[in-house]
Amino acid sequence: MTPVPELFREAVAALQSVRPRREVLLEPMRAPQRLAPWSYAVSCEVSGPADVLASGRLVLLHDPEGQDGWDGVLRLVMYVRAELDRELATDPFLPAVGWSWLTDALEVSGASWKALGGTVTETSSARFGDISGPARTDDLELRASWTPTDAGLLPHGQAFCQVMASVVGLPPVGVTLFGQRQGS
Repeated sequence: MTPVPELFREAVAALQSVRPRREVLLEPMRAPQRLAPWSYAVSCEVSGPADVLASGRLVLLHDPEGQDGWDGVLRLVMYVRAELDRELATDPFLPAVGWSWLTDALEVSGASWKALGGTVTETSSARFGDISGPARTDDLELRASWTPTDAGLLPHGQAFCQVMASVVGLPPVGVTLFGQRQGS
């Protein structure tokens, strides 16, 4: 059995130290085993003020030898899926806005990264026949990966939580939406 690399232990500890806002539920989950020799993952669920639901996961990969396209030995992979209301789903700027949620969160958190890439996908589904649920649903998926420049992943974890909050429309911490009472 190969000992766990110190760099990976430091990176995992940094992600475990993330303390999200109360609306964001982070939990460790089983990480993919075949993408890199070492991996760690967290899942996330959050509900916004208009009952917008989102789920996501953040996966840390570590390969001491690196991999093509990583430009380093650590890689973070993020997946976010959220329900959208019909009006927002038809906004032609939605993909660019979705991508900016990630880039802005990384910048504001102070995260340091390179080799950032990803996709924003909008989907609409219509149900027919005996399938239960709403007749139509609209969703947004944000998939991204990037290489942190060191094992200090606390800012990266905070950025992930901020993306999740942005996707569901939560206001910044300390800001109350009109019609929302304190404590509700």
